[in-house]
Amino acid sequence: MQIAELELDGTGSLRPGPGSPPVTHGEVFVLVRRGGRPVGTLLGRVPEGADPKAVLLTLAAREHGGGPVASVSALTVPSVTVVVATRERSGQLAHALDSLLAQDHPDFEIVVVDNAPVTDATRDLVAHKYAERVRYVTEPVPGLAVAHNRGVAAARGEVIAFTDDDVVADPRWLTELTAPFAADPGLGCATGLILPARLRTPAQVLLESHGGFAKGFTARTYDPYDPPAGEPLFPFTAGRFGSGANMAFRTAVLREVGGFDPATGAGTPARGGDDLYGFVRVLAQGHRLHYTPRALVWHHHRETWRDLETQAFGYGAGLTAYLTAVLVNRPALLPAFLARLPRGAAYARTLTASREAKNGTAEGGTAEGGTAGAGVPGGHDSRTHAWPRRLSRLQRRGMLYGPVGYLRARRALRGVPPGRVASAFAGVSVDDPGDGSVGPREEAR
Repeated sequence: MQIAELELDGTGSLRPGPGSPPVTHGEVFVLVRRGGRPVGTLLGRVPEGADPKAVLLTLAAREHGGGPVASVSALTVPSVTVVVATRERSGQLAHALDSLLAQDHPDFEIVVVDNAPVTDATRDLVAHKYAERVRYVTEPVPGLAVAHNRGVAAARGEVIAFTDDDVVADPRWLTELTAPFAADPGLGCATGLILPARLRTPAQVLLESHGGFAKGFTARTYDPYDPPAGEPLFPFTAGRFGSGANMAFRTAVLREVGGFDPATGAGTPARGGDDLYGFVRVLAQGHRLHYTPRALVWHHHRETWRDLETQAFGYGAGLTAYLTAVLVNRPALLPAFLARLPRGAAYARTLTASREAKNGTAEGGTAEGGTAGAGVPGGHDSRTHAWPRRLSRLQRRGMLYGPVGYLRARRALRGVPPGRVASAFAGVSVDDPGDGSVGPREEAR
């Protein structure tokens, strides 16, 4: 399936997505923009011999036409440190760094955290290709949260933005992600839109048809003192707020809450949940969280069916691991959690339910997950598209495992000096690049 971007600004410009060839006939996943800003997605089919631009413009006008064109204007933005944690993926990291260096933000720095490296590939890449433009630090303790805490220790910006080494950032990503902090002094966290960079395999298509990592095209602000109507589980359904591949925190707030729990995240037995933990801790501290679809990154979804199985298990494990971490570190939240538990259990069953595809099968029994092609793009949180029974079972097994994984991760950290993990940035000068290094993220929603 092809990826494309279509601008509804009067000229109707059509261009391929990042790293994609020019659009031809066939199925196309389209990001629709107005005035440069994302307004929605659509799935179109271009007949052989037809003009792709004309076909897709007609579809986009029908679904997303009307309304004023949003002009892209200058925004007031704070200084920012972008932290990218990585482990032995220098090829993907180079693409991510190229897109980050092309940002239109006026005052930012980039810090690469090399997590538990086994080779010098990442160090050499930064030293030889990016020289003075990117700071390199290492973190020998494995784990995404530990690596992110090392990035917090090295940060100099008023805001810290996090993304992954397998994304391509839109040129206005950093400006749009950090502008809300200047507009709202009470804001502690911001998250943005994540769309697929490629849909070339059945596993990638199935993940996006399940909703992917996108949280829709409507900006939202979550206020702990004014809980959103219709969300009785707030703030524990943290997966609705965003994802770690596209998030930012006010630096002082993130340090105030103690950073990320080092026993969560990829590279630990907990398998995930580090980002969700950060969201809830910031909200529990009385700060607001804002989601903006204007801050866009393109994410490279996992390619194989086995990868997707691993990810499904990680979804469930990370969810309950983060909840365990929140209650361990903030026991005052236990009464609120217990009050929401019955509804939470029902929500979890819905979240992990298998769903049949249009052809009546959702077992996904083939090596490549045979029903993957149905219904892309997904409803972005509507949970109405196909989800094979095997992946549903893996999610539920992961949910049972999550608390155990978190406790195992805590035990594994007992032999590590507390200053390295529990509060990795305590006592470290922001001018110190660190002495210390994360594998591919296992997102947990």
